[in-house]
Amino acid sequence: MTRWTARGVSSAYDSSFGYVSAQGAPLVELLDPQHGERVLDLGCGTGVFTSEIHSRGAEVLGIDGSAAMIEKALAQYPGLDFIVGEGDDFTVARPFDAVFSNAALHWMSREPDMVIANVHAALRPGGRFVAELGGAGNCAAMIAAMSTAWREHGLPEPELPWFFPSPAEYSTRLEQGGFAVRLLEYFDRPTPMDECPDGAADWVRVFGAPLLEGLPGDIVEPLLRRVNELAAPALRRETGWMADYVRLRFAAVRR
Repeated sequence: MTRWTARGVSSAYDSSFGYVSAQGAPLVELLDPQHGERVLDLGCGTGVFTSEIHSRGAEVLGIDGSAAMIEKALAQYPGLDFIVGEGDDFTVARPFDAVFSNAALHWMSREPDMVIANVHAALRPGGRFVAELGGAGNCAAMIAAMSTAWREHGLPEPELPWFFPSPAEYSTRLEQGGFAVRLLEYFDRPTPMDECPDGAADWVRVFGAPLLEGLPGDIVEPLLRRVNELAAPALRRETGWMADYVRLRFAAVRR
């Protein structure tokens, strides 16, 4: 997968990896949606934050590239508006006061500058872009384990579906895309994989599922067992597995 549209099946994404939603709560506070504002939730998934933003009094539209995610969002929040759309290929009829995005921009790896351009076009002048994504070094131990396992099994280097920019790179992209960066934070956030009984292998099954597509059926489970063996020294603790997340959180204003 070369874009964010296939972030795993919606049920696994919500139930097994609910920390994606739980860890995003501070981002809503940074957005600080106001009553009557129009907010676009880009990469909304199953609509958890779309609903939260709506509860603050904002008029909100959720957009996601996964039809399965949008179907579930519509079922869970029937009073809210959701549409299927790609981050690098969407337009809106009326400008928004803010665009919000949690744990989705790093899936929009094909044309990150086009994503920024579309966000810019969707905002009124002075509108804000508030988001969090994986930053440089995100899942480094996980990715190293995957690369080694693939190589040991005689497979080509996996074509990673993620875009994990450095603070300098993404700030430059935002500035060149017509934004003034007001805040940018770059921080480690080791995150318990409490719902991953099979550790790194479970993480790959959901978040790296496209990398497994097309592989011979008899190689997948041995491959994932090897990923676990290689990742365990860095990611397995006495209390369980930890995801080695590094995040970029920012707020920018459309010039």
